Amino acid sequence: MIIAIDGPAGVGKSTVARQLASRLGYLYLDTGALYRAVAWRTLRSGIDPTDSKQISALLPALSIQMLFQNGAMLVLVNDVDVTNELRTPDVTAAASIVSAIPAVREWLLPVQRQIGQRGSVVAEGRDIGTKIFPSAPIKFFLEADATVRAERRHRELVAAGHHASMEKTYQDLSGRDERDRTRAVAPLVPAADARLIDTSSLRIEDVVEQMLAAVAAVS
Repeated sequence: MIIAIDGPAGVGKSTVARQLASRLGYLYLDTGALYRAVAWRTLRSGIDPTDSKQISALLPALSIQMLFQNGAMLVLVNDVDVTNELRTPDVTAAASIVSAIPAVREWLLPVQRQIGQRGSVVAEGRDIGTKIFPSAPIKFFLEADATVRAERRHRELVAAGHHASMEKTYQDLSGRDERDRTRAVAPLVPAADARLIDTSSLRIEDVVEQMLAAVAAVS
């Protein structure tokens, strides 16, 4: 069983997917972490995230692994655990740019699908239901008001100890939305058979319960 959850930044995908996976006893796959891993390596290599040629040349020597331990997901880049370094503002900004590079998306496609073969999975990202697992029997697309999403992301950054103004957070999120929705390869759009959930005024628990009901109806 594969459950696909897509949507833009700040809708609560990661939190919801983790809780849903925990409730169901499934693996949790955060595909965004894979793009962040590529972005992390790009920055560590001194490569400009907009330089698609150099980034494409970096891929053959790159190894990304996802390990699942006690319900937690660890990300290793060339055998180095970088899990705690993937959500800094710099890596987040770079990941948004790197993820639009067709060569990167194609390179990560089999990596994601291989993880999906390990067992039942709750996978979240931006093209899970349309590109990565188009045959997934259950698909969700989460959306929320842009201001609400920016406020959520700003709280996350502050809680993690990062200095970011609300205005800058909103601008960054809007820019990422534009890149995700307009990129040539696998743009951010709901799958035709995805269940749409607006999380603007919903608690995480409410969203998870809606998803559990949908899973029960299909099982």
